[in-house]
Amino acid sequence: MSKTELQSRPLVILGAGYTGTFLYPLAKTHGWRTYATSRNPITHLPLVPENDRIIFDLTAPKTWGNIPKNAHVIWCFPALPQDAAVNFIEQHFEDRGRLIMLGSTSAYGSGQPSPVDEHAPLDYSIPRVQSEEYLRETYGAVVLRLAGLYGPGRHVLDWMRKGKVNNTNKYVNLIHIEDVAAICLAALERAKAGEVYNVSDGISRQWSKIFEVASERWGLRLPPLSPPQNPGKRLTIAKLRSTLHSSFLHPDLYEALEEIEKQNNR
Repeated sequence: MSKTELQSRPLVILGAGYTGTFLYPLAKTHGWRTYATSRNPITHLPLVPENDRIIFDLTAPKTWGNIPKNAHVIWCFPALPQDAAVNFIEQHFEDRGRLIMLGSTSAYGSGQPSPVDEHAPLDYSIPRVQSEEYLRETYGAVVLRLAGLYGPGRHVLDWMRKGKVNNTNKYVNLIHIEDVAAICLAALERAKAGEVYNVSDGISRQWSKIFEVASERWGLRLPPLSPPQNPGKRLTIAKLRSTLHSSFLHPDLYEALEEIEKQNNR
């Protein structure tokens, strides 16, 4: 289907939190008739024009009819409870468009051998994973398994300053929110139904290395090295690069952090 044909349907960002803040304006710039949902749009969607706000609560079926039945959906929150997610799709997507679900690389659990690709075993004890996989297998949802999100308002250096992360040799995978927004639109336009993509900037780093660079470059205090509770994951995004998205706006973590740091100090 061509982009023109795809854009004959509206696009709904379901649960437009942090990701939606960046995805909504990008989608509008790319010509999509875009709507954003929230349980409380007035409070949570102040930057979205009133005509593009939709009240939606997965646990309140009376709000389901607010979503256009022919819309494409980018689903930004865990599809839970699963029975509500399934009933919503069955009842209100008779003429459904494309369904893109934002998951998490935590779906792979811990202690995975390297590299972790889309065929790595999933942790089915996680309710979110159960729901995403059911929607993928039954309704052709495309699942984007996101690494840790950072960007304006979610600053890695602030996490370190506030002690939210420890100086360990644990591997971490990160992705700038502006790249996530671009990848969401790429998936909407080009991904095959039912596919899964790991989404990160393609570089697995140890927290200890990030702390070392932050100490040298921005003068952050370097706490003592502590043993990690688990080794983390070394994620591969070969599938994403080869079939969907190969050019990143923020390929260099430290340059991106420098940009955020400058914005915060203005």
